[in-house]
Amino acid sequence: MVDTWHLEFDGYDASAEKLREALCTVGNGYLATRGAAPEMPAGQSHYPGTYIAGLFNRLDDTVGGVAVTNESLVNVPNWLPVEVRAEGDDEWFSPETHAVHGYKQTLNIRHAVLTRTFTFTDRAGRDTHVTQQRFASMHHPHVAALKTTARPLNWTGQLELRSCVDGDVANDLVERYRDLSRRHLEPAETRSLGREFALLETRTTSSHIRIAVAMRNHVVADAHPTECELELVHDRNRIGHSAVAPASPDHPVTLTKTVAICTSRDPARGAPGGDAGRIIVRADTYEALLADHVTAWEALWLKWDCSLSGHDVAERTVRFHLMHVLQTLSPHTQELDAGVPARGLHGEAYRGHIFWDELFVLPGLSLRMPALARALIKYRYRRLPEARAAAHARGYIGAMFPWQSGGSGGEESQSLHLNPRSGRWLPDASHRAHHVGLAIAYTVWQYYQVTADVEFLTDYGAEMLLDVARFWGSFAQYDPADSRYHIRGVIGPDEFHAGYPEAPHEGVDDNAYTNVLAAWTIQRALAALRIVNSRARAELERRLGLCDTELAHLEEVSRRLYVPFHDGGIISQFAGYEKLAELPWEAYRSRYGNIQRLDRILEAEADDITRYQASKQADVLMLLYLFSVPELTALLESLGYHLARENVPRMIDYYLARTSHGSTLSSVVHAWVLARAHRREADELYEHVLKADLSDIQGGTTSEGIHLAAMAGSIDIVQRCYSGLEFRDERVIFAPCFPDSFGDVSFGFRYRGGWFTVSARGTSLTISAAAGAYPRVTVECHDRVVTLSPGEKASFEPAFARLA
Repeated sequence: MVDTWHLEFDGYDASAEKLREALCTVGNGYLATRGAAPEMPAGQSHYPGTYIAGLFNRLDDTVGGVAVTNESLVNVPNWLPVEVRAEGDDEWFSPETHAVHGYKQTLNIRHAVLTRTFTFTDRAGRDTHVTQQRFASMHHPHVAALKTTARPLNWTGQLELRSCVDGDVANDLVERYRDLSRRHLEPAETRSLGREFALLETRTTSSHIRIAVAMRNHVVADAHPTECELELVHDRNRIGHSAVAPASPDHPVTLTKTVAICTSRDPARGAPGGDAGRIIVRADTYEALLADHVTAWEALWLKWDCSLSGHDVAERTVRFHLMHVLQTLSPHTQELDAGVPARGLHGEAYRGHIFWDELFVLPGLSLRMPALARALIKYRYRRLPEARAAAHARGYIGAMFPWQSGGSGGEESQSLHLNPRSGRWLPDASHRAHHVGLAIAYTVWQYYQVTADVEFLTDYGAEMLLDVARFWGSFAQYDPADSRYHIRGVIGPDEFHAGYPEAPHEGVDDNAYTNVLAAWTIQRALAALRIVNSRARAELERRLGLCDTELAHLEEVSRRLYVPFHDGGIISQFAGYEKLAELPWEAYRSRYGNIQRLDRILEAEADDITRYQASKQADVLMLLYLFSVPELTALLESLGYHLARENVPRMIDYYLARTSHGSTLSSVVHAWVLARAHRREADELYEHVLKADLSDIQGGTTSEGIHLAAMAGSIDIVQRCYSGLEFRDERVIFAPCFPDSFGDVSFGFRYRGGWFTVSARGTSLTISAAAGAYPRVTVECHDRVVTLSPGEKASFEPAFARLA
């Protein structure tokens, strides 16, 4: 039987360390630290990175005579360093220089605590057993702690320990970025704060954000009646303490290291150095801090736990994914100005930028922690002025949100990217992925549907929806030849097709996903304008300069956008997609094995992916991820198109055969889309989703940071896909189809002030409403409709619905 609350890694494997570091990251939504060996500096096999949500810095470079600038999530000073050795050994312990036995890392998923145990043998044959435990406090977001206990096994003598904070760090994790500037911190200032206390302060080079790390080192030797004396270790970029303590097999030595990390971005704080110093001096014992941390996590699991009684591996992996989502986005995050980073706070891939991943993450957050979802949406709201400026600079109105966002909300997409297979720097047209604004609009509306938060819609949501809608209203071009509006020169979710073969970087025309979702967004924006009160509407129209003529134009665009079809009713990915060449898929699989990144393979062969009907990930099929078939059919009918139900499976098969799954999100979307009609294929893809990061199926990418949206997607497949959970027409709608292998499934969610618990198996489902003062809810399942009051529950079977 699998322990669904613990994950273990046995043995030391230098080649796997960076992957384990990402998987064993501990965080609390404010900061996160990779699960690196504390004694090891950054290098080929180890990378002890620590990251703070929303903390970015910009560096400039010249590549091939072209000036480029990159903003990155900053690797802040390394608080981990702890070293151990027996007195007389001229080398501190390292798994690369000492014999290591019984090496094990255990991640407590329930409490986000990482434990590491091993025995090392030095050159004199002395065996020492070490146990280390660490956590980033979910109770106090600025605090992290590491406890090290060393016990001699076959010797007695003096044990030496050294514990420091290191400010000499860089953003060095991602190999393909190493030819570019990567030093984001100025030289540090260090000073002692007392016998056990020390402080390191530094600042980012261009954003000028001050960072302070205050530390306490406390050493206790069982063989010594009093606390051990510490000696200050001090240089310009590093500060800490060393200690020598008596040790024997019956008398271990324990070093407890506690740190407080503060920055000048923190709300309700003063000078970072003073803040960090006060926090560390007031911090309780390690045991008390851990107890508070555990209590905070238990509170989170009451909201988030998802039980799959029949599938231990899936249950553990879903919980593992939940843990990492919550370590990246927690109640502490809602106090910050931070977005949804694609790779979590776990590494430096994509430079820590925010893409469209909230589309996959926020629906789940809205159902569990709506206040956090609201705060993350406000990250986008605060950047509306920058998005408006970007649209205006291109000659449009409304808001054009960037494909890659960081600190300021400007476009952070690179102008050049490196193909590691060919070694060539290539033009990057990803700034044309304007559909990111549609993802933002979708999450705004989903949040409103779940919460009925009219105040939010009035103060923020309607404005965001309208500005995204206005952008597409001005971006779309009317063609009198077909009396349709067309959207030209964009990139869809696929990403492989940044243009046509004759113009590979100029975007494609009429990407179906973009056009359909643009129509939906405009319709929702106009609906939001009808929902808010008349005074708020008048003020919003005045502030945005909206007039009846523009509103009529938006209404027209939302009903007349062009959607390409081919082959008797299959939605085309974009205009002309079906005319591209067919790729010899089997030949490429035979030649290369892994062809997920076909774009890189073909470019290295002096070919171009834009010549072929080949997609990196779901594009058209994203429409079936976001909308049920009835919803999509109705949406297309509002545009004057008919999607025959029998063409839906044809469309799925068509695109599935032409997709390389070069993104972890691809399996999430396809598993969702196939769940109703192709269960075997859907289950295989879901297994792929569960393995994506744990098995690093993309070959080395997870070590650079986990794939947050795919992790959230694995949870959402259980929560919304297999349950059929939708919110339409003022109803909570279910259509359960859980795999038999899942056994009994249970999870909870919030909806319009109430808390609801779902218990299901196969196609049977029971929903229970917690007692409380909130409105009755209409629930639909298996073509039956029940009105549920607080304290009641309803059970649904395929043939009936029963109110208990």
